[in-house]
Amino acid sequence: MSNRISLRARLFLILAALVVITSAGGSVMMWHTYQTDSLLKGIIDKDLAALQAAECLENALVNQKGFVSYYFLDGNPDWLKKLGEYRGAFKERLSEVRKLARTPTDSETIDQIASGYAEYIRDKDEVIALYKAGERESGARLHWKVRSHFFKILDLCEEYKNVYNRRIDLARTKSDTRARQLRLIAGTTIWTAILLGVLLAFVLMRQILNPLRRLALDGDEAGSTVASGDEVKAVSRRVHSLMEDMGQTRIQLERSQEHLLQSEKLALVGRLAAGMAHSIRNPLTSVKMRLFSMGRTMELSETQKDDFDVISEEIRHIDNIVQNFLEFSRPPKLKMQKVSPSDVVDMALQLLRHRLESYGADVKLERQRRLPEIAADPEQLKEVLVNLLVNACEAMGGGGRIVISEQEGIIEPLGNVVVIQVKDNGPGVPETIQDTLFEPFFSTKEEGTGLGLSIAARIVEDHGGWLNLRSHRGKGATFTITLPCKEEQSWVRS
Repeated sequence: MSNRISLRARLFLILAALVVITSAGGSVMMWHTYQTDSLLKGIIDKDLAALQAAECLENALVNQKGFVSYYFLDGNPDWLKKLGEYRGAFKERLSEVRKLARTPTDSETIDQIASGYAEYIRDKDEVIALYKAGERESGARLHWKVRSHFFKILDLCEEYKNVYNRRIDLARTKSDTRARQLRLIAGTTIWTAILLGVLLAFVLMRQILNPLRRLALDGDEAGSTVASGDEVKAVSRRVHSLMEDMGQTRIQLERSQEHLLQSEKLALVGRLAAGMAHSIRNPLTSVKMRLFSMGRTMELSETQKDDFDVISEEIRHIDNIVQNFLEFSRPPKLKMQKVSPSDVVDMALQLLRHRLESYGADVKLERQRRLPEIAADPEQLKEVLVNLLVNACEAMGGGGRIVISEQEGIIEPLGNVVVIQVKDNGPGVPETIQDTLFEPFFSTKEEGTGLGLSIAARIVEDHGGWLNLRSHRGKGATFTITLPCKEEQSWVRS
């Protein structure tokens, strides 16, 4: 059942229970305070005042005893005068007691005391009269009877006083009972609050703090923040890091989507290019064969020979374009073999010797010693070098200087590598287009297909290396081929 209640709801329920229990305990305390105050006021204002009045009434009655006997012994009238004073005091106390009466029973008892006292006064006055008349024996006999009546009135006063004593005792008992009940309620409230507090601590530790600490430990690799006890700061840092990672991931995802879209377009273009290349190459082959046959059988003037050479050159150019499209759409399988990249450089220079001379390019080869053999496809690597050298000649226009350098080194993660750099002193490549220079169909030349550098970069990557460009405007361009140099390469690209 608890699993169906959310953590937020459970916390709020426990906190609400704590608030209710605490509020209830406080309310009971306040209620008991008011009840105790009311009880004490009832005792002090009424019962205690009535008890004091009853005690004064009793004392006033007791003080009247003996004055007549004293008068009988010495006949001094001052005793009778004091008797009158105490009789007046008794009547005043009786009036006060009557005002403080709370129940009909109290009033009835006071009436009995008043009537008994009136009868007692009448008999007492008769005793005094007999003593004054000299009838001492009759007065003494009546005096003994009056004494018994006196004690009856005294018993009534004592009974009336005990009524208020019992009421005070009852109030004290009620107060003790309420105090015990309050202690019971307070103890129950305290233990309930403690249990709820323990439950709340358990929920916080089990379902909030411990998961928060585990999350902080997982997110804080250094452990310094968690060691200091600041798990919230560690989790906050982790959340911010995740947000940053999510942002980077989103950017990478968008780039991947762009690359995927571009790849789909390139695949479609590649299929289209392959179909077009085959469709163009078949009639182009027939044209080349006819031109070759005509060149051998016909006698041409100088002007016609120039036209013939131009047509042949343009057909060769079209054939190169078609060949680039075919290589882009269906890359040839690498034929890996042991070869020194220095041999590939020499083959490329030998192949382009006449073309480099026609451009007037000054080529310098910097080689301390021949590069070690690596597993590579020499024809494909030669195509990469030919492409880079031709691009350098076209970028420099007429003349210029090309420096080819060969190096060995260690570059992580490839390990041992061979490096070939092709550097020219042409106008360089603007920084704004350096990132897109290796993309398919991107070209800075009006008649270019934009596939040469793309194919070259792919060939180098297929060999497990990379092709880089470093260039500044007006300071030439440097293309760097980096290839892994391993003793054995068991893979062959298919």
